[in-house]
Amino acid sequence: MAITSANQLELLQTAEAVAREKMIDPGLVIEAMEESLARAAKSRYGAEMDIRVSINRKTGRATFTRVRTVVADEDLENYQAEFTVDQARQYFSNPKPGREEYWLRSGARVEEFAGGPAVGDEFHETVPPVDMGRIAAQSAKQVILQKVREAERDRQFEEFKDRAGTIINGVVKREEYGNVIVDIGRGEGILRRNEKIGRESYRNGDRIRCYIKDVRREARGPQIFLSRTAPEFMAELFKMEVPEIYDGIIEIKAVARDPGSRAKIAVVSYDGSIDPVGACVGMRGSRVQAVVNELQGEKIDIIPWNEDVPTFLVNALQPAEVSKVVLDEEAERIEVVVPDEQLSLAIGRRGQNVRLASQLTGLDIDIMTEEEESQRRQKEFEERTQLFMDTLDLDEFFAQLLVSEGFTNLEEVAYVELDELLVIDGVDEDTANELQARARDHIDEANRKALERAREMGVEQSLVDFEGLTPQMIEALAEDGVKTLEDFATCADWELAGGWTTVDGERVKDDGVLEKFDVSLAEAQDMVMTARIQLGWVDPAELEAEQTEDVADEAEEAGA
Repeated sequence: MAITSANQLELLQTAEAVAREKMIDPGLVIEAMEESLARAAKSRYGAEMDIRVSINRKTGRATFTRVRTVVADEDLENYQAEFTVDQARQYFSNPKPGREEYWLRSGARVEEFAGGPAVGDEFHETVPPVDMGRIAAQSAKQVILQKVREAERDRQFEEFKDRAGTIINGVVKREEYGNVIVDIGRGEGILRRNEKIGRESYRNGDRIRCYIKDVRREARGPQIFLSRTAPEFMAELFKMEVPEIYDGIIEIKAVARDPGSRAKIAVVSYDGSIDPVGACVGMRGSRVQAVVNELQGEKIDIIPWNEDVPTFLVNALQPAEVSKVVLDEEAERIEVVVPDEQLSLAIGRRGQNVRLASQLTGLDIDIMTEEEESQRRQKEFEERTQLFMDTLDLDEFFAQLLVSEGFTNLEEVAYVELDELLVIDGVDEDTANELQARARDHIDEANRKALERAREMGVEQSLVDFEGLTPQMIEALAEDGVKTLEDFATCADWELAGGWTTVDGERVKDDGVLEKFDVSLAEAQDMVMTARIQLGWVDPAELEAEQTEDVADEAEEAGA
């Protein structure tokens, strides 16, 4: 095929047709054609030559140009595409007749050189068009197809990347190994088997509604991952069915799902005249029923959200009734006490109800019956009573009086204000003083023994003198191998105070060396930082500057 004999306007018409069919920029198709023609020309003139092709966007005329770049003498490698300053000057002074020749400097056309050719200049020389044989034409076709394919993928990615997090309607094309390939208009999405609800099955041509979970740019083209099990899918469905959510009057605060079986959704209204639960349910349940039908009959509990976590949890455990809630904010755990007959309802079938409530609140929930809680409280009462009987040499009745008044340990008895002991029936000032004296003597003796055992294990005086550590704490640290101030300064806060980590979606307890002494994470962090400052590992001025900067950043984020 000779380019000179081809209908030049046909190139432009072909580019327009391909661009229209693939919905891409016609300029990209023409660029692909230019590259393919340049490759064909290189196969004719030589692969080492720098041949460039330009197609006129109005006439379709293709111009073939050989380009040579001026380089320094020592950098000359490719004699077909480069030449030195002297060689360039010779070309400039002896132009070839009948060929269009021109120079480019910094990308601009140069008619006259002020000081002759310089390194970096380009010499352009038109060459005759090539006759494309069968192999060259096939190669050109492959280049064009590849470029068009790449442009189509880029267009597809740009179109769908901003649609992640929205719902899309599509048509099932086929099923591969349990994964459903969905035609979503200008592309294909994949609904993996673990993103399908229950045992959903689809046939070719079935209409399907999915949530665009992620859009990734990959070598084989943009991959659009769909989901029907994501909690966000339910939230978006409610946004479509409930105008108040779409308008922002009602907000979905949290969603927890057991796909295909049951779900809980927490909502709050910013308009006092609108009931968020009623608005989501709709007239005779019409709104929530539309969502239920889309989710294959998934039962949905709509729960009013509350800033007070215990109140919110009581709502989340519906339909079970809750007698009492005890919240441990630091451990992000919560204890819930329910009537004996409500236990199975609170836990739900296979733990479903409590699991969804836990996902909704973001807390680990321990459920116990009133009888179990009573037994636990009775056991704690007996243990504390025995403690006071053994350490203070009291009879059972007197020890029970102390426990009933809220005293839980010897430190509270030893260092509490005297007036708090005098309110106990039968306790006068002399008795109160005697109680505190016994408690302090026992604490002093326990401290002496603990410190003695710690020193026997090799604890250095630097750790003993560190402010904030009791003898019992020092003994516990020594048992764990922490015997010097340097050892203590290398500890992490969670190693001392304990904490929680998430492993495979389950929260796992990390025991701390000083956890039994009720040392909080913040207290552990302060002690470790103080030890590092004393050892000279941390500059207090730099630390203060960092803290000031962090406070400023937090204030800026809050303002934004």
